[in-house]
Amino acid sequence: MGKFVVKETATGIKFDLKAGNGQVIATSEVYTSEKACLNGIESVRKNCVGEIEDQTVENFETMKHPKFEVYQDKKGEYRFRLKAKNGEVVAVSEGYVAKDSCMNGIASVKKNAPDAPIEK
Repeated sequence: MGKFVVKETATGIKFDLKAGNGQVIATSEVYTSEKACLNGIESVRKNCVGEIEDQTVENFETMKHPKFEVYQDKKGEYRFRLKAKNGEVVAVSEGYVAKDSCMNGIASVKKNAPDAPIEK
């Protein structure tokens, strides 16, 4: 079972969503308060039901928010970002060499985030 891990950084507080094996699936921005960070976790829980918008294919279909956007970064790696109903990014992934791995990351967020406990 996955979990949200809340941790302090040099500039604030953030969370990582980790899979049962301890791998980081998605991470948040750095928040200024723990309350804002916990609100971010709730937003991931609510919005992880979104569709997948694959921006790596030509003439991709634009989906409504909430959604996962799959894209390629400057290095050519595949990444996803989860956008809430209001269009704000609430979580992002690491870079994946293979698109299938990125898609598996999204599936893992959908599976783990709704019931994942919060560890501080």
